Amino acid sequence: MGQKVNPIGLRLGIIRGWDSSWYGGNDYGDKLVEDEKIREYLRVRIPRGGIAKVIIERTLKRITLTINTARPGIVIGKGGQEVDAIREEIKKITG
Repeated sequence: MGQKVNPIGLRLGIIRGWDSSWYGGNDYGDKLVEDEKIREYLRVRIPRGGIAKVIIERTLKRITLTINTARPGIVIGKGGQEVDAIREEIKKITG
């Protein structure tokens, strides 16, 4: 048996980046749990959206979500109403 390598870890920095881009500091665990709640919320809220990846970037006072999806019309909604509703609900999750 040879040594097994995680395929994501092998490609990081070469052809693939991290799924979250932020520095945690003292409350790293809280932010990590919050990221997982956001991802799970999006999977439940938009089950037929074909979400492939959710990238989370944090600054001091702002969270930027990038959602890679196969069906952007479902995620955006009519006139961007769905995006606004998701934004407000994520504000409640993150505080």
